[in-house]
Amino acid sequence: MGLVVSTPVDKMDGPYKRRWAALGVLCLSLLIIVMANTSLTVAAPDMVQDLGLGSSDLQWVIDGYTVPYAALMLILGAVGDKYSRRGALVLGLLVFGAASVAGSLVDSGGAVIAARAAMGVGAAMIMPATLSLLAATFPRAERAKAITIWTATAGLAIAVGPLVAGALLEDHGWASTFLINVPIAAIGIIGALLLVPPSKAAGIEKIDYVGGLLSVVWVGSLIYMIIEGPHFGWGAKAVTAAVIAGVGLVLFVLWELRHPRPVLDVRRFTRRAFAGSTTAVALFFLAVFGAFYYLTQHLQFVLGYSPLDTGVRMLPLAGAVFVGGALTALLTPRLGMKVTVTVGMTVGTVAVALLARVDASSTYGDFVLPLVVLGLAIGLSLSPCTNAIMGSFPEDQLGVGGAVNSTSIEMGGSLGIAVLGTVLAKTYSSNLGDAAAKAAAAGGPKLPEKALAAAQDSVGAGLYVAKEAGKQVAAGAAPKVGAEKAAALGAQQAHTILEAVHKAFADAVAHTSVVGAVVLGVGTVLVAFLLPGRGRGAAPDPAEASAESRKETAAA
Repeated sequence: MGLVVSTPVDKMDGPYKRRWAALGVLCLSLLIIVMANTSLTVAAPDMVQDLGLGSSDLQWVIDGYTVPYAALMLILGAVGDKYSRRGALVLGLLVFGAASVAGSLVDSGGAVIAARAAMGVGAAMIMPATLSLLAATFPRAERAKAITIWTATAGLAIAVGPLVAGALLEDHGWASTFLINVPIAAIGIIGALLLVPPSKAAGIEKIDYVGGLLSVVWVGSLIYMIIEGPHFGWGAKAVTAAVIAGVGLVLFVLWELRHPRPVLDVRRFTRRAFAGSTTAVALFFLAVFGAFYYLTQHLQFVLGYSPLDTGVRMLPLAGAVFVGGALTALLTPRLGMKVTVTVGMTVGTVAVALLARVDASSTYGDFVLPLVVLGLAIGLSLSPCTNAIMGSFPEDQLGVGGAVNSTSIEMGGSLGIAVLGTVLAKTYSSNLGDAAAKAAAAGGPKLPEKALAAAQDSVGAGLYVAKEAGKQVAAGAAPKVGAEKAAALGAQQAHTILEAVHKAFADAVAHTSVVGAVVLGVGTVLVAFLLPGRGRGAAPDPAEASAESRKETAAA
């Protein structure tokens, strides 16, 4: 076997023989870029302690990855279409791996944020390349099945990220969660060169770089605003980002409408199947990423599981994603995507609503059913939407199609963490403040104002305040009542605050789940209205049909 697959897809007599092995490489590449975010949520406490990160620093360690990732996908997808989709995948894996090494070696918050941003650039090359190569490699008859496997891999990565990170953190520091990307990226590069056929589009003379730049400006500013505003307040930075995003979007649309070969034909959004599918993907990941954000915190801070135990307990979601994917592969051809997507989103709404039952006495058993139902919903809904989005693009714009799908995921996920995360934080803070006021009014011990403010910042901070308050009570009582009784008084004080923190956070999870369920429920109705019924809107656009008849040429 040669070192490089040199035969381009369009030069083959039939379907590429090693396409399923190639799909494995594409799914592996997808796995690490999704895991890069979900694993970091588990490693965050270790990073905070080691690097002395503040809440703002930690937020940007997480989100520094997201801004370049979302902003650059569209233009990099178009570049991959023109020059080499496999080349974009390999280069993206190289950048991602190198940035992961850098991230493991640095010793300051700013340097980690820079490394994460560089990882986001690599991910922006990888993500659209995986989908465009999948669509170029598989015949249309098999494409839906391949996309189902690709989607299931994304769902698997959501659950496996914390598991892998937790296992590493048992014996290693947070840097290991960066280094684990390196061997996986290396395997992906070798696999891409050996198993993935070269592919690029024919007939692209010039790329619409102006449109691409405008997309970077408005998408990047929008994501920045989504992150900055809810977490750090609607000050000058967030407002400026909002203005730039709005102006950039208007200019982008006007430019694309007039350009003879736009980087993204915005007229596609007038087609119900395309508009409905992109909306469904964004809304679904809003709910999924938002729920995942507070579920992992609840499992660790309230139920007391270690990072590894938390990862293990998220696995029912991953298994259910595969079951849902198998169901949608059977049901969608028979019932049509409108039915399966609407049913999937309804099931997802039910899953999030089930979390509204959470209270301070809830055990892990109360989370199993919502996790399984949510996994089924992911499997049912997302692959038909991804297939519809990719099917809306001609063969010479598959990279752009992959970028649109992936940008919808990132926008939805960012909104979910920002919006639901803000609801969670404000509700938790309010609940804890009310509990402290009631305890003081009933004659109980009054927590100092500074300590209360610190505890209201986050559930993790609340647990720390409880521990420190117990120590202070014990130290103050020791000279009067003796060490043993003082220790008991300190433990009682710590337990009282701990119970208040747990209850405040559990109630905040329940309240936030209601908000998430309402958002996803309203979104389900909107998507059901947008998506055309079976047999409607299926005819391809004449221009697209002509474009799809062009064959791709080999990479240079």
